[in-house]
Amino acid sequence: MNAHPSAVAESLLAFWAEAGVDAMLLDAPIDRIEAGKFVQPKPPEKKPLIAAARPVVNAGPDISASVAVAQALAAAAQDLDQLKAAIAAFDGCPLKFEGAAHQAVFARGAPDAPLLIIGEGPGAEEDQRGEPFVGRAGQLLDKMLAAAGLTGRVFITNTVFWRPPGNRAPTVTEQAVCAPFLERAIQLVNPKMLLLVGGPSAKSMLKREEGILALRGRWFEWKSSDEALEIPAMPTLHPAFLLRQPGAKKKAWSDLLTLTERLDRPHRPEG
Repeated sequence: MNAHPSAVAESLLAFWAEAGVDAMLLDAPIDRIEAGKFVQPKPPEKKPLIAAARPVVNAGPDISASVAVAQALAAAAQDLDQLKAAIAAFDGCPLKFEGAAHQAVFARGAPDAPLLIIGEGPGAEEDQRGEPFVGRAGQLLDKMLAAAGLTGRVFITNTVFWRPPGNRAPTVTEQAVCAPFLERAIQLVNPKMLLLVGGPSAKSMLKREEGILALRGRWFEWKSSDEALEIPAMPTLHPAFLLRQPGAKKKAWSDLLTLTERLDRPHRPEG
């Protein structure tokens, strides 16, 4: 015999009470599985973006005007004294106004020297005295030149004529602005050979990317911008580097002896 529905309901309520259910929260049933499904939120409406300005690419300073002025001043110099004055009056090299330089430092040595030595730039003592290679590195260079029998046979200058801040190496831009003056100095002296002292000098004059340890002791041909002048050139280690690394003096001395031997040959060799 089936139980009365009311009795079944009472029995069920009693079971729920014992299980801890003491209140009905909703009148209508809810499908909890369906309600628990994740619903992807609707993406926000995209608004039209304002076109961003194209970024400006920094291509470096335009030095063409400064180079043109340097070329005109250099070409007008008929001797080394006029060239020195033109360099001192030139305002196109930023090194002149960066605070480290007090004056232009041009050159020292014999105006008809068979060997022209090119360093990178003046330091503190050179800036004070107005001559290149007069500090500790210059004194070492002079001793090496004397030992090789080259005293009085050299003309010494740099790739730039104003002291860089902190004695840093000159930049490619700074060297490019000063290049017309350096080339005119080479034309006026008309040496038999060039000795390029240090990496910045060798790279600038030879348009090479290798480091000085790869370039030193090798022969190259330096050419003027109009290719009318072609001179044998040898890179070597900078005396300042030799002061820091005395063990490298043997390499620099070997370079200098090789250059001197070629310089003193009766006739200029073809290779």
